[in-house]
Amino acid sequence: MLEIKKFGAIDIGSNAIRLLIANVIVSEDKEPQFKKSSLVRVPIRLGADAFVSGVISDENITRIINAMDAFKLLMKVHKVERYKACATSAMREATNGKEVVAQILKETEVEIDIIGGKEEAAIISSTDLDQLIQGDNSYLYVDVGGGSTEFTLFSKGKIITSKSFKMGTVRLLNNKKSVNKEIFANVEKWIKKNTKDLKRVSLIGSGGNINKLFKMSGRTEGKPISFIYLNAQYQFLKNMSYEDRISELSLNPDRADVIIPATKIYLSAMKWSGARKIYVPKIGLSDGIIKSLYYNKL
Repeated sequence: MLEIKKFGAIDIGSNAIRLLIANVIVSEDKEPQFKKSSLVRVPIRLGADAFVSGVISDENITRIINAMDAFKLLMKVHKVERYKACATSAMREATNGKEVVAQILKETEVEIDIIGGKEEAAIISSTDLDQLIQGDNSYLYVDVGGGSTEFTLFSKGKIITSKSFKMGTVRLLNNKKSVNKEIFANVEKWIKKNTKDLKRVSLIGSGGNINKLFKMSGRTEGKPISFIYLNAQYQFLKNMSYEDRISELSLNPDRADVIIPATKIYLSAMKWSGARKIYVPKIGLSDGIIKSLYYNKL
């Protein structure tokens, strides 16, 4: 007997807002299969509001409301039975974040949970990492967002420690250089402290930027990217103008700027942990929400 359930996940991030619709295929004597059915991404950069002025602007509030109305219609067409909407660092740091969430609920009936960094890391780490983290090897999972980066350290298949840092791509673009230098120093200290006794550490990367870098690499799915390749790609991208990244590499305008600080974060994490390769399984918060909905954890 085969049963197909449909779930939706709305990820309200600092650089973009996403709707993921997934099919969960359930059959007897088999583990449930999670298959992406549709992914819609809209470039509403809330971090440009929250990390600069401290408030979500009226213009972006209107855009979020329009996005939620559109997402509701899409989920209705797909016959989604359950969905969950989560907002991360930009919304939780904006002084009017709770008021914005209340307004969205009133106008669209979409309830949004503002989640903390630890909860975000926990949801992400509930995704399909099992195949990667098996065995005696150690892995540093790095999820780079617009407002924060979540680090989770796995060793021998178990979570050793995790921490969220205010080191997101949009935030780094808007911060002063001295502030960014201090943030990187704090992350370096944390990574070195927690990986010093571990051997053969590899990175697992998630987030839109590393997914794009992986696609640009031409690697087959499941194969890692080397530190040498990623560093060469970083130098290549950094030496191009913002306009050339859009016109010559076909990057979206809201990707063409943040891909530079994102690549720097992944490279730094590899350097400080001694990792020579990074795996890109294409998972993130929205995937974790879908899985948590199925197992009734949300």
